[in-house]
Amino acid sequence: MKTPTLSANQVAELLGGAVEGNGEVLLSGFSSIEKGEKGDLSFVGNARYEDFLYTTGADAVLVRKDFEPKGEVHSTLIRVDDPYTALNRLVRMIKETSPSDTGVSPLAFVDDTAELAPDVFVGSFAYVGAGTKLASGVKVLPQAFVGKNCEIGTKTKIYQQAVISDNTEIGARCIIHSGAVIGADGFGFAPTEQGYEKIPQMGNVIIEDDVEIGANTCIDRAAIDATIVRKGAKVDNLVQLAHNTETGAHTVISAQTGIAGSTKLGSWDVLAGQVGVAGHLSIADRVTLAAKTGVLGNIKKEGGTYFGYPAYPHMTAMKSSAIFPHLPEMDKELYNLRQELEALKKELELLKKGTNQ
Repeated sequence: MKTPTLSANQVAELLGGAVEGNGEVLLSGFSSIEKGEKGDLSFVGNARYEDFLYTTGADAVLVRKDFEPKGEVHSTLIRVDDPYTALNRLVRMIKETSPSDTGVSPLAFVDDTAELAPDVFVGSFAYVGAGTKLASGVKVLPQAFVGKNCEIGTKTKIYQQAVISDNTEIGARCIIHSGAVIGADGFGFAPTEQGYEKIPQMGNVIIEDDVEIGANTCIDRAAIDATIVRKGAKVDNLVQLAHNTETGAHTVISAQTGIAGSTKLGSWDVLAGQVGVAGHLSIADRVTLAAKTGVLGNIKKEGGTYFGYPAYPHMTAMKSSAIFPHLPEMDKELYNLRQELEALKKELELLKKGTNQ
């Protein structure tokens, strides 16, 4: 990744770090420690990668303040509290100060009744519907669709080919990735003698501030009221959030997870890949659901870790998983024990008969 050219001293000043080595070396890009080249800034945040520090071509490397090299280092070191966090801060600062596109492409369609802040960007072939409001710094990239009567908060970015359906509310500093569909009809049908009759989905979707929605994720509008994603939540690619669900603040949901209708996730929950949660349930705060966990009932205890299908407390599930491969031989042993028990019963009966005679 290319950046504005900065000296190691300037980087250290921005991050509150200390330079060890040539502070005037110029840095114009980022790289991993393994692939570092001249002009790159890299980092060592994990001891497993320390050996690369002694061979990297990167001109400067972020390390912890208390780091003690075991060999000769040819790069300039910039000592900080946490290298990974520092690098993230630096990238964010650079992005926030970089020139930004503004204006509406002549190839975009923006309804005359839409309200756009002066510094909004709307790309080619994007669509912005009637009555929609785009706040300062919003970016609607080419081919994105924003329906009517939507409200999009400050500095939110909507990537190519994302779909924001009518009446959706999205907060500030959100990121909606390509292919995401926000506000499609919830999956609601009533069985009749003639087949399934569609239940109108009259609600909307509300996404609060600082939420990120991954590519090809679907968040359905509510049947009534709202489907809600609370502030700071992070939703990966290929996730399904059904109608009337509520995702708690700062909850993280990994790819291929599905949450059925009217279920409420707590705050700071972590859902690993391919988790499935049944409908009309409630999950407590700070719960972790391991990959492929299937939740069929409420989880009321805060802070637990669960695994398996159906979901069990993690240690119970792991013990059960350890036993599972041995079930065939255990079944065979049980069968043999039953046979032996039956034989002993018969012998005991014979002994009883002999004693009685």
